[in-house]
This record gives sequence, structure tokens and C-alpha cells, in this order.
Amino acid sequence: MTSAKESLALHKLKKHKPLFDEECLGILGQRKQAKMQWIQDPSQRNIDNLNNIRRDASRHFRNKKKAYLKAKTEELETNSKIKNIREWYRGISDFMKRYQPRTNIVKDDKGDLVADSCSILARWRNYFSQILNVHRVNDVRQTEIQQNY
Repeated sequence: MTSAKESLALHKLKKHKPLFDEECLGILGQRKQAKMQWIQDPSQRNIDNLNNIRRDASRHFRNKKKAYLKAKTEELETNSKIKNIREWYRGISDFMKRYQPRTNIVKDDKGDLVADSCSILARWRNYFSQILNVHRVNDVRQTEIQQNY
């Protein structure tokens, strides 16, 4: 293990500056508290408080996104100026990719979509047990031998 680390070295992943930080969590907590107060007591004062906090949260997230995009474009400009083509293309491809949410949906044996986690695990278990069973390999070898005669 240590010789592999010495000879190959560890590949360090590039850490992206997070757009969502502790300050954002605090703002979301304030918004949640204001909403809970409004649900418990739907008075005009609580409605105004909730609207003000929502407005401030939206403004904060919008400014955070602008600052993040500005930093990314400045990074692209510096990579372009210093002729760091690899990082420049990677940065451009990061901008071109859109957010793609991951789905945990699998097709069962009949072709129907399954979204329940227990059903998905059972489907994968069945799938791999069918593919990786050893006794099926012997059956295949016997059929090949019979066909050769």
C-alpha cells in the first residue's frame, strides 16, 4: 500500500469554492423560523417579517451567485492570458454543463420503472445474481461442447 502511494502518488481532487456556505445555512434557518412563526400565528406582523426575510435571503443568494460567477470568469481570463489551455477548457466546460439532477429510478424485469429504494436494491441483487452466477458458466460450456460435435 505504501509503495503504491510512493510510486503513483495520490491524485488530489480540485476543491471548488463552495457557493453555499455556513452563512447561507444561517439565512435559511432564519427563513425557516420566520415561516414557522407565520404558520403558528398568521398575523400581519409575521407576514411582513417573513416577506422581509425572504427578500433578504433572495438578495443574499443572488449576490453570492454573482460573486461566484465573477470569480470563475476572472479565473478563465487568467488561464487564457497565461496560456493554461487545459484549465481554460475545463473551466469553459464547467460553464457549459448544466445541473443534471440524479435520479434513482431503475427498470424492473418487465420494463416498469421502480423508484422505491427497497425495490431498487432487490432489482440490482437479482440482476447481478443472474449475471454473476457460476453455475450458468458451466451450462454455457456444456452447450458449446455439444454444439461442436
